[in-house]
Amino acid sequence: MGLSIDEIVKVAPVVPVMVIENLEDAVPLAQALYNGGLKVLEITLRTPVALDAISAMVKALPDDAVIGSGTVVTPQDLQASVDAGAKFMVSPGTTPALIEAAKNCDIPLLPGIATPSEAMNLYTQGFTHLKFFPAESAGGVSMVKSIGGPLPQITFCPTGGINLEKAPSYLALPNVACVGGTWMAPKNLIAEKKWEEIETLARQAASLER
Repeated sequence: MGLSIDEIVKVAPVVPVMVIENLEDAVPLAQALYNGGLKVLEITLRTPVALDAISAMVKALPDDAVIGSGTVVTPQDLQASVDAGAKFMVSPGTTPALIEAAKNCDIPLLPGIATPSEAMNLYTQGFTHLKFFPAESAGGVSMVKSIGGPLPQITFCPTGGINLEKAPSYLALPNVACVGGTWMAPKNLIAEKKWEEIETLARQAASLER
């Protein structure tokens, strides 16, 4: 049995959200982030090589690395993630079909929400850990804090528009376990294969307190 979402979100304060354009970048990027202290990695299913990238990372990194898929939209995405070796999945939002498939899946889903009603709906179906997305556009820190008033039993991983400067305000909230972001692995550094610089950015992110 793999890790639960509750266990995964406690591993590191930040989850890198990655878009892999070239398969050759997958393993060195993952190793740089892992070496910097970020051991939970989300690879979005936005490119043709994403699933192969997940498989390559799972094989190359140590067993304590937690490799997952993001931008999971359909039940087919769920199955493809499992087949690729992902240990968790993240969705930007939800549909009834996706949630039903997730309930019968071998690996956990962190479903995305942007409103209290969506959070309540998923909570009644057994989901206590949710992605708040798009965080900055959907109300930011004040929105997550406000939702925590009537729904303190739900834990969030806000993602979307968050950077190193904004992350601490989210992590200070009692209902936030971690945040997702892309700032530690920007496209230009990946394109230029500057893995040491990415490792340095990862180390800064991993040192954030919560």
